[in-house]
Amino acid sequence: MSCSKIFSGDLPELTYDVIKYFQKDFSTLYSCILVNRLWCRLAIPLLWEEPFLISTSSHIIIKIIKIYLNNLNDDFKMKLYEYKIINNSLPSKNMLLFDYLKFLKYLNTHNFILFVDTWLDYAIYNLKPENILYDSEKNFKKLVHMSLFKIFIENEVNLNTLVIEISGSKYDTYLENNLELILQNQNFIQNVRNLKLHIYKYEENTVINNHISQIIHSHQNLKKIFLFDLSINYLSLYQSLLLSKDHNCSNTLNTIVLYQIKLKLMNNLDKIFEQLNVLETVHIIYCSFLNSNFIQQIINSTKPFKLKSLILNEVPQFESLQQLLLKCGDYLENFGGCQVYYCNHDISQLLNYCNNINFLYFSEYDENKNSTYQKINLIENIKQNLNYLSIKIFPPISSSIILKNLGQVLPSKLDYISLDLNIEKEDFKVFLENSQYSFINKLVILQYGGDDILHCIKDYCIMRVKYLAIRDLEKELFDLKDEVRELELHNIKVQRYIDLDIRIYDFMKEY
Repeated sequence: MSCSKIFSGDLPELTYDVIKYFQKDFSTLYSCILVNRLWCRLAIPLLWEEPFLISTSSHIIIKIIKIYLNNLNDDFKMKLYEYKIINNSLPSKNMLLFDYLKFLKYLNTHNFILFVDTWLDYAIYNLKPENILYDSEKNFKKLVHMSLFKIFIENEVNLNTLVIEISGSKYDTYLENNLELILQNQNFIQNVRNLKLHIYKYEENTVINNHISQIIHSHQNLKKIFLFDLSINYLSLYQSLLLSKDHNCSNTLNTIVLYQIKLKLMNNLDKIFEQLNVLETVHIIYCSFLNSNFIQQIINSTKPFKLKSLILNEVPQFESLQQLLLKCGDYLENFGGCQVYYCNHDISQLLNYCNNINFLYFSEYDENKNSTYQKINLIENIKQNLNYLSIKIFPPISSSIILKNLGQVLPSKLDYISLDLNIEKEDFKVFLENSQYSFINKLVILQYGGDDILHCIKDYCIMRVKYLAIRDLEKELFDLKDEVRELELHNIKVQRYIDLDIRIYDFMKEY
């Protein structure tokens, strides 16, 4: 009875809760809009709150851009018509069922630029020879980028989150222009609830640096900073920004991500953390020089050091890492790295201080049985809160050990498990048999070996996997239409490996 009321629209609040559960499941949301008017009205805002996803297919990009183009002034639209960038297929604004702009809640500047550039490249590539832009192409693309970004400002879009991402690429010119537009329209930045800053290794750009500083000063509510592989000059610049009282970071910044940073280049670290009054999470990902000197600074801090993520690319001394986890273990949720192994110590001992591990990630390139068995023991010891597991092990013997032992130590429920292994078919069957009592929401497998494992899955995955991706060196399950249809009969959704695989870099950007 309740189920029928949800579908009929008699329980709109409950219906919204059901649809919101699929917030990032775009294929399901697209299906929801076809159910009835209520479901459509509830699903559309979720589809359009973050439309500029760079993994989106080209035909979806074209449809999204066409809808936004309706908000351009008539003169500029006429210019696009003249250049044949758009044609008469552009829908009339009066024909649109929704005001899509008001649904926009999350905007990443870099993703937006890539999205628009992908559409422009496609449009220009398909021009007839007489319409090719030639020398004016660069300036024309710059104008289009600015005009589309200006739509958000002129229509007073209220963003929940604005991520300013600096990547040091050919797109910096577009970013400069967009930042200038933001500075010229203070109401836009003031209406942003959460301002986040992602800075990746890039060539020196004084204009962008000055714009960033002005925006942070104007907004006075920077929530997150993500620093990726920066030189000492840029580290010093943004360390000064964090210490400056003019920007109010001490009372607003709650998240810091250090990604591939040479930690020895960070000065005044103790002063920075002491001054940040509302800092909730710190993420240290693939950083070098995580040595006793750096760790001692953290230990000496009088404030709690809320280390949420620690992904290693080099293993510090066991005693130093043990001290770090003793201080921060209660906060740690994401742990792992490359070649995490100690000859005279069991790594599972390290996580005795960590009771909240949610994401475990390991990558190994060398043949080491002891290291592999240690990882199995570790998974068993911390499985009570484990929700995400990613194992990338390339040697055949280590892969075999993982498959033969992993199934029986898995928790009863996992949201995500990814296995990049050199898989033999019989070992794979053992894993599937041993894990048959674990419900796995997303199972992602990359096969480095030569055995064909794609046809094993349907005999074991019935009723306990919701999303599935399997790829080997030659083919992918997603492309085997008969197998896909058969699995869909058992409510298993097959997707591409690249769409389901969680990359550490992308995982950290979501915080």
